[in-house]
Amino acid sequence: MIPLATALAFFATSVVLAMTPGPDNIFVLTQSALRGRLAGILVTLGLCTGLIVHTLAVSLGVAAIFQASALAFTALKLVGAAYLLYLAWQAFRASSSGIAMGKGSSASPGQLYRRGIIMNITNPKVSIFFLAFLPQFADPARGPLTGQMVQLGGLFIVSTLLVFGAIALLAGLIGQRLSQSQQAERVMNRVAGTVFAALALKLATTQR
Repeated sequence: MIPLATALAFFATSVVLAMTPGPDNIFVLTQSALRGRLAGILVTLGLCTGLIVHTLAVSLGVAAIFQASALAFTALKLVGAAYLLYLAWQAFRASSSGIAMGKGSSASPGQLYRRGIIMNITNPKVSIFFLAFLPQFADPARGPLTGQMVQLGGLFIVSTLLVFGAIALLAGLIGQRLSQSQQAERVMNRVAGTVFAALALKLATTQR
């Protein structure tokens, strides 16, 4: 069992990290602004599901493969970059009438949820980050490390839910107001497409 003081320190650090601009929270922001608060929440849930996968990967030692194998790392990040480019293409070709909040959105709740999962699990940097970050708060003297890793991963997921959920609500509110103008909607789509393309480039060029 992780001591309360350690858990609080880890949770506070996780909140700060979740607030730091990165691919995941930017993804939540753009989806919420384009499709509303519910879309952002669904993407957040998908991202957190992906974090469960990364937590288990670290706990079971699978993440070490991506750190040791350049081929595995490159293959996974290229899949993620290709998916982001696909989202960028969709955003650039969307019409303003197709992104009205909750009306005519081409993405179903299930699709939005899966987007979050794919966005997260195809980023090998998350597993490597967990592999470096979680053990700093674990101690073999407290018992099996696997259990401690799972607990820490759970706390990180809770912090992500809180921070990303707040981002989704705020961005959704702003996007709802902007959606009253078709020109603003077109600009939002172009901005989202540019962001997705930039994230794809960043992921494709990232190093271990």
